[in-house]
Amino acid sequence: MDSVDTVKNEVLEERVPSRTEIFLQLEQRIKDVKAEPPIKHDPDNVLEVHNLIKYFPIKTGLFSRVTGYVRAVDGVSFNIKKGTTMGLVGESGCGKTTVGKTILRLTEKTAGQVYFNGIEIHDIPKGEMRKLRPKIQMIFQDPYSSLSPRLPVAEIIGEAVREHDIVPAHEMDAYLDKIMKQCGLQPYHKDRYPHEFSGGQRQRICIARSIALKPDFIICDEPVSALDVSIQAQIINLMMDLQKRLGLTYLFISHDLSVVEHISDTIGVMYLGTMVEFGSKEQLFSNPMHPYTAALFSAIPVPDPDVKMDRIILEGSIPSPANPPSGCKFHTRCPKCMGICRQVVPVPKEIEPGHTVACHLYD
Repeated sequence: MDSVDTVKNEVLEERVPSRTEIFLQLEQRIKDVKAEPPIKHDPDNVLEVHNLIKYFPIKTGLFSRVTGYVRAVDGVSFNIKKGTTMGLVGESGCGKTTVGKTILRLTEKTAGQVYFNGIEIHDIPKGEMRKLRPKIQMIFQDPYSSLSPRLPVAEIIGEAVREHDIVPAHEMDAYLDKIMKQCGLQPYHKDRYPHEFSGGQRQRICIARSIALKPDFIICDEPVSALDVSIQAQIINLMMDLQKRLGLTYLFISHDLSVVEHISDTIGVMYLGTMVEFGSKEQLFSNPMHPYTAALFSAIPVPDPDVKMDRIILEGSIPSPANPPSGCKFHTRCPKCMGICRQVVPVPKEIEPGHTVACHLYD
């Protein structure tokens, strides 16, 4: 009988919560995060993100009643200092782009805090947000689909400049020439349309459009993933050069760890909407502490056919973002999973100054 009772207790302990229980837990989590006091602003930081949550509602029935959520971003926190670059990495679907769009307020947050130069972006009215738009720009992943095929380059770059009164009208042509030259484009390109350019040139147009508004902060959403390797190097070097000359701050979203290592000062690793590890570039590449980070880094290709890669193979299926496990989201694939991982969500811990990890291995 004792063995039967033990089995029953284990089954009860590992019981999967019902959909209604999960929904009520998420509703309470949203209320708790919204009730948190404002964070203290550090003047050295351009961007401060605290417990950012973005849930997409699941609606059912005739009256579209909300019965659940897809947890695209679930409690992400990080800071970016002025003039630096933070790399945000993770596999496809982990919520990297949603973080960027929510920071820009292209998507409204569910809960959390997003401060840009000490201003809570999601709390200011639309009129004030419009004045702030030039200071926060975005470079999109696909340069062709992010450019209007019906507008020439001069109009693509100059439209927002004119709308926000960045320069007087009589100085517009000279200003556009200057911006295009900084991005490796020639003045005679102004009358051409996007389809007349190569992929690398289109991305230069996107970069020129973003820096033309004299921003302080730019979100780069996988800006080189659609380009050839040689062109990737040119675009990365251009962005680094512009950062030095203009004092820009970047959030660089990518799944290419080699590119992230080259351009970033700090790196955040995301998995299923959560930040599992954050630290400086040197800390993460020399000593990746979370099992997921170690698995990602083991997949970086080495340009030597004689070197055998010691890759970490992640077994098991990726949980659904709508109904992830009750404990650590990574435990279903983790090679170092323990019993506590199935029950308790790990809390981020600072292992060394500036290096935080959300894993029960370091409790």
